[in-house]
Amino acid sequence: MGKITAVSPLAPEKFPDLPVIDGVRFATIAAGVRYQGRTDVMLAELAPGSTIAGAFTKSATRAAPVLDCQAKIGGTPDTGAAILVNSGNANAFTGKGGVTAVEAITAAVAKVCDIPQSRVFTSSTGVIGEPLPYDRVTAVLSDLKGKLDAGGISDAAKAIMTTDTFPKGAAAKVQIGSKTVSIAGIAKGSGMIAPDMATMLVYIFTDAVVNQPALQAMLSKHTDSTFNCITVDSDTSTSDSLILAATGASRVDASDSADFSEALHGLMLNLAHQVVQDGEGATKFVEIAVTGAATDADAKIHGMAIANSPLIKTAIAGQDPNWGRVVMAVGKSGAAADRDRLSIRFGDIEVAKDGWRSPDYSEEAAAAHMKGQNIVIGVDLGLGDGKATVWTCDLTHGYIDINADYRS
Repeated sequence: MGKITAVSPLAPEKFPDLPVIDGVRFATIAAGVRYQGRTDVMLAELAPGSTIAGAFTKSATRAAPVLDCQAKIGGTPDTGAAILVNSGNANAFTGKGGVTAVEAITAAVAKVCDIPQSRVFTSSTGVIGEPLPYDRVTAVLSDLKGKLDAGGISDAAKAIMTTDTFPKGAAAKVQIGSKTVSIAGIAKGSGMIAPDMATMLVYIFTDAVVNQPALQAMLSKHTDSTFNCITVDSDTSTSDSLILAATGASRVDASDSADFSEALHGLMLNLAHQVVQDGEGATKFVEIAVTGAATDADAKIHGMAIANSPLIKTAIAGQDPNWGRVVMAVGKSGAAADRDRLSIRFGDIEVAKDGWRSPDYSEEAAAAHMKGQNIVIGVDLGLGDGKATVWTCDLTHGYIDINADYRS
């Protein structure tokens, strides 16, 4: 899957120490879905009573596993549940064969884990348009079952990778009353990243008690300001899936906890940022903060227009403070803008003000900011109180190297 030669320069120093979440166990294995000798299947087994929420791509060409998961979200938590993920093959645009593959895998997982098939959630990521050799997955399920381990989440993060250069994980602990609940999440994503949702798979687990409607409400709300605010290349995947499971093992009810909700948001934003930091070929992490828009929705439209502009992203890769391209992106976005009220900053440096180059503009200072790994572009429309922040990365030749021969 492309030529991945090195870990992203934006990668965290190490994979974080994730807490064991009571009520969930993990196992991984090499099934040979696409490549021999590569760990490519992950199984997560959830205890009875686990509630499950989800968010998925809005692509009109959604993959069979996505459609199956969407239909199952919100089911009864009386029984256990399982999540099965394979990498190497997306099982997308595979017609009736894709449905057959999902049916076969979910039925086999249900049998091995002794749970209803309606409580088995699957995800597939990798090449689009090739039949999934699902028999290779079902053949290893008994071995996976025997390897289940409460401490296996870090291996699970590695098993779901495709063009990722590093596994992604995040954790949080929340004090509720006199007790503590834990949250741990893993993600994969590097290219084909843009709302909705940004090819990305995310699995988050908590030992808190959260009723399903509350869990879904939190997830949906926070997805809008995290995973739906990132972009690498403006391309929305057929397979994006985000599943959040609350096992309830701590017996601490967080359904109405603002602190839990805030911690969940922080964890999701952390994972979203890691996906951008692992953008294919990325060398710079870019935050675009838009203020003064007519509405929050307009602010996000402007932000994404800037974040998705190849001209802006290549200028950032070349360390060129070409703020004229930001003016261009605002003008083309379709959201309300007034040329003569527009102001732009690169970091703390004001480069344009009220529709004209700032009288204090320093090309040298702006260029110095562009040499860093973390770039901040601030845009104020001067029209109202609308605001939004989105995140992206630069566009380098590395992106071409990876995607020009992705299937070879």
